[in-house]
Amino acid sequence: MPIVYHKDVPTEPFAGGATYQTLVGDTEGSTPVRVGIQTSPPGYATPIHSHPYMEILTILEGTAEAWMEGREGLVPLEPGMTLVLPPNVPHWFRVTGDREFKTLGVHSSPARIVKVHAPPPDGRREGP
Repeated sequence: MPIVYHKDVPTEPFAGGATYQTLVGDTEGSTPVRVGIQTSPPGYATPIHSHPYMEILTILEGTAEAWMEGREGLVPLEPGMTLVLPPNVPHWFRVTGDREFKTLGVHSSPARIVKVHAPPPDGRREGP
């Protein structure tokens, strides 16, 4: 069983200043899931997007708010929460406050696939 030391995993830059560390998965798609840590700076927002598979997002640090199609209003996000997003459900999040927002994402796919539907609703710095 491999052991992954986060400090040894390189980060990939995202537009808008966020970074992503792929902890499980590779470009060859040799694993059945893809797991990574995204670190997003204050002011960061994702576009409205979806994935063709289930995504599980655990909040590790910081605060944000999220929107998911089919759910009324915004959901405040903070450590100690996990979102389970069904396949093909449009969603977005934006960082609130003045601290980094860190999440652990599990994509139930060998590849991280993002379908962008629209830019962030309030024009903040955008990332994938």
